[in-house]
Amino acid sequence: MDPPCYQTGSVALKGRNEGYPGPPAGPSGVQYTSVNMAPEAPEAPKDHVIWSIFNLIYCNPFCLGLTALIFSIKARDRKVAGDMNGARHYGSTARCLNIWATVLVSISLLILIIISIVIASHVIGIITSFNENQRSNVNYNVNYRG
Repeated sequence: MDPPCYQTGSVALKGRNEGYPGPPAGPSGVQYTSVNMAPEAPEAPKDHVIWSIFNLIYCNPFCLGLTALIFSIKARDRKVAGDMNGARHYGSTARCLNIWATVLVSISLLILIIISIVIASHVIGIITSFNENQRSNVNYNVNYRG
């Protein structure tokens, strides 16, 4: 007898050589196969502890990494205690804080790289114009003496 939580379905199968050329396969009866499938278990909520530790160590703008770590630990505690709704709530908050921390640090790094490139190009331009002015002064002094 099947357990009450499993659903039973029947699928009709063809005979061994039915529909293919060759000798008959013998008596062809209808065959049925029963497959028991377990119901899908609800997925455990994620606590994002690893991501929170990474954000705490490497990217912690406005203490978002620390706050995300605190919420991640609360989510893990709730999950261990069996309160899946509380674990989902704290895990969702930790995920949101981790996203904000990662985005803020990524944008800050991008702005820093762009500013560095702009400053480097201006410095190179200043050095080049200074060298051109020095060469023109040297040429003027050489021609004036001669």
